[in-house]
Amino acid sequence: MARTAVQLAVDDGQHGGRPGSGNLGDRIFSGTLLILGGMILVVAGLIVLNLAQLAKPLAKEHTLWGFITGIEWNPVEDRFGALTFLYGTLVTSAVAIVVAVPVAIGLALFITQFAPAKLGRALTIPVELLAAIPSVVYGLWGLFVVVPWLRTSLQPWLGKYLGFLPLFSGPPIGLGYLAAGLILAVMILPTVVTVSVEVMRTTPEANREAALALGATKWEAVMMAVIPYSRAGIVGAILLGLGRALGETMAVTMVIGNSAQISASLFAPGYTLPAVIANEFAEATSNVHIAALAGLGLILFGTTFLLNALARVLVNAVQKGPKRATG
Repeated sequence: MARTAVQLAVDDGQHGGRPGSGNLGDRIFSGTLLILGGMILVVAGLIVLNLAQLAKPLAKEHTLWGFITGIEWNPVEDRFGALTFLYGTLVTSAVAIVVAVPVAIGLALFITQFAPAKLGRALTIPVELLAAIPSVVYGLWGLFVVVPWLRTSLQPWLGKYLGFLPLFSGPPIGLGYLAAGLILAVMILPTVVTVSVEVMRTTPEANREAALALGATKWEAVMMAVIPYSRAGIVGAILLGLGRALGETMAVTMVIGNSAQISASLFAPGYTLPAVIANEFAEATSNVHIAALAGLGLILFGTTFLLNALARVLVNAVQKGPKRATG
């Protein structure tokens, strides 16, 4: 039987074709994409280089390790340490992930697997609208609604029943790590939900129908067919949300209390890397103070880079899945 032109083209690409051996238009398009991709790396490198140049005066007063592990922040005496702000950034982001992920995954499963098609489409609209709300509006909502509710309702209840744990000890003042984490949870919810919904919708219907045909319930079919197929995308969605939480500035600044201290209690006020940079950069006068803020920017950049690298490794591991015994 005569082979079609499509089959010949596929075979040529598999066996004899080389990257860039297509027509002129393909080569121009590939080269353009390569240049644009390289420009991203160039821009990131320039950002790091500029921050490093600004941070040079700090090296005369502090070692890198001493700056990262220092807890004192005193611009008057040029004593700077980043650990307090790094701690606040990681704690608020962790609270956001713990609160947002179960809600986001549950909502994504309901939209894609359990809700009628019209209801699922209707639910995606308010979720996507949450992503369009400016962060300062989230901050105002947190300051005038969430913080009073925490101070009068949730924190006293947590202190009464879980106060023996360091996480929920201390006076219920409203402002603090818990308030910032809850605001961040709402802010990252649209990202996690939207990406998870799109990933779950790519699950082959045959997988779910096969599980149902074998006698599984609807929930068991979801757990056996949808979740394993979508887990790499779900992990990616969670890490995208984490990246948003790490870099959020305005909303967190308004509700975290802006106190440079480390506390085990989520009720205590704290500070984050983006918040201190936003609050103090306009008022920084000495070269060392500006250099310290640039150093905080480098730490935030490095933290985000490490998390993205970890995300790539984690997604690859999830895609491969557990190794099966052979024999």
